[in-house]
Amino acid sequence: MRLLDRIGEDLPFLTELRHDLHAHPELGFEEERTSAIVADLLERAGLKVHRGLGGTGVVGTLQVGNGTRSIGLRADMDALAMPEVPDRPYKSKFPGKMHACGHDGHTAMLLGAARHLAKTRDFSGTVHFIFQPAEEGRGGAKKMVEDGLFELFPCDAVYGLHNMPGLGIDEMAVVEGPQLASSDSWRVTFKGVGTHGAKPHLGRDPVAAAGTFLASLQTIVGRVVDPLQPAVVSACSVQAGDPKALNVIPDLVEIGGTARAYAPQVRDQLEAEIGRLARGTAAMFGIEANYEFIRRI
Repeated sequence: MRLLDRIGEDLPFLTELRHDLHAHPELGFEEERTSAIVADLLERAGLKVHRGLGGTGVVGTLQVGNGTRSIGLRADMDALAMPEVPDRPYKSKFPGKMHACGHDGHTAMLLGAARHLAKTRDFSGTVHFIFQPAEEGRGGAKKMVEDGLFELFPCDAVYGLHNMPGLGIDEMAVVEGPQLASSDSWRVTFKGVGTHGAKPHLGRDPVAAAGTFLASLQTIVGRVVDPLQPAVVSACSVQAGDPKALNVIPDLVEIGGTARAYAPQVRDQLEAEIGRLARGTAAMFGIEANYEFIRRI
C-alpha cells in the first residue's frame, strides 16, 4: 500500500479530532483536556507516555529496532485568547478562546504521525513526540526544557512545522537560515498629572507624550538598528483616559507591544532603545516613564 493511501485511511479520524480540539480550545498551561486526549491516543498507539512535563506538556516515545539515533517531533497545543466570529459546525464553545493560530491542526498532525509510525514501524531508532503547552507567549517551551525535556528525552535533532494557509496541500515552505525570530513583549507607562482638557497648563499631559513616543518608535528600526539585520517593533495596545469623559486629560497612558529579532545583539539593542526612547520622551514632557521588557523565550 502506498504511503499516501496509508495516511489517507486515518484522515477522517484526524479531521474529526481536529474539529473536536478546535471546539474545545484551552489557553497556555490550561490544556488539561487536550493533553489528556493526546496522552490517551499515544498510549493506545503503543507509545510510552510521559505526562505533565512543563505543566501540561506530553511526550510520547516510540523506539523501534536497535538504531542509536533519536529525533524529536514537536507540536503546540494552546489556543489564543480571542473570540471566534465565523459560524462553523466546530466553532469554539468557549467565548474569548479560539484556535486562531492552528495549534489544533498541529496537534492532530503530530498525533497522525505518531499513529502512522507506530503502525508501520518502518525505521530503526527513537522518536520523541513532543506536545508543548503555552506556545502563545507564556513560555511553554522554556518550561519543558527547565523540567528536563532533553535530559529525559535526548534528541539528535528536533523538527517542527507551522501551518501556512494559502499553500497547496502538497507544498512546504522553507527558508535558508533563521526562520523564527525572538518574540518579546514590552510595556511603557507614562505617568503625568491629569487635568481638565480646557486647562492643559495645570497638568502634565501623558497623552501628548505617548503620541510623540508612538510616532518616534519606528526610528529604532529605521535609524538605529543595522539595516542588514531584521527587526520589528510594534505598539499593539494603548490604554488612556475614559471615553465617557472626553474633557479630562488622564494621569496615565499604558502602551504595550512586541519586539522581534533574529540576532541576540539586536534583541538586546531593541530592549535598550525602547527604554531610552520612553525615558527621553518622558523627560521632554516633564513626566515619568515606567518601562518593562519581557523576554518571552
